[in-house]
Amino acid sequence: MSNEEVLKAVFPLLEGADLASCMVVCKQWRDVALDDYFWKCQCAKRWPSICKRPKPPTVTYYKLYQTFYKRQQSRILPPPRISFDDLEFFIDIWTEERLIFSEVVPGPILQAGFKIPPSGICDKLRFHVDSNEYKMTLPVEPRFTIPVSQTISVSVLVGRKDTNKVACIINKSMFDYIDRTSFRAMAFDFLDISPVYPFVSGIRAWISLLFMEDGSDAALDVFGIQMDFCDAANSKEEVLWLLDMLDWK
Repeated sequence: MSNEEVLKAVFPLLEGADLASCMVVCKQWRDVALDDYFWKCQCAKRWPSICKRPKPPTVTYYKLYQTFYKRQQSRILPPPRISFDDLEFFIDIWTEERLIFSEVVPGPILQAGFKIPPSGICDKLRFHVDSNEYKMTLPVEPRFTIPVSQTISVSVLVGRKDTNKVACIINKSMFDYIDRTSFRAMAFDFLDISPVYPFVSGIRAWISLLFMEDGSDAALDVFGIQMDFCDAANSKEEVLWLLDMLDWK
């Protein structure tokens, strides 16, 4: 048997990655391996039904396999269309029906967070504040105290100064989970995404009250408010794209 005949007998037995490696050995191997019959065999292992057509749906079966044989790598996002300079956040917190915190927070302030975490916080909370997950944090000065015996709720709206529109992030959600091991009280709400993105849903906005380790079980000594969208966004750019997709009114 000639070398070419040997290759044509062996190549159909190889996996796609091995067949592709053979193409870089030499010109003869490449020319033989480019025979679309071999790539039809590879496609038949993954997508048998597509090989029932008399011709490949793409130019060649080699092109089909090359395009879809592995998952696409995550792509780099284009620059967001908005910035934190365009945004301001309206944060209101109640105990029962009494308003205890109400602030308009410029986007850059919420983005900046703590320059230095305050002294006196526990190591677990310090690790959370310093973690790589992208969170927006507002230092609270002066600190405020919340009795844990009362219902605590929160609303967050965000405004765009470039379009004079407003969107809802959290709508009167309850802080119904208090984690005393990490000194956080947490609430969440599902984002209202614009109808322009009909297949995007179920993304939560989380907001946490960060409180001091002061030994009291009756009240929370709050020194910070933190918000994140870690279900779906873990970078500044991803957060800005997600905010851009809200149902702005």
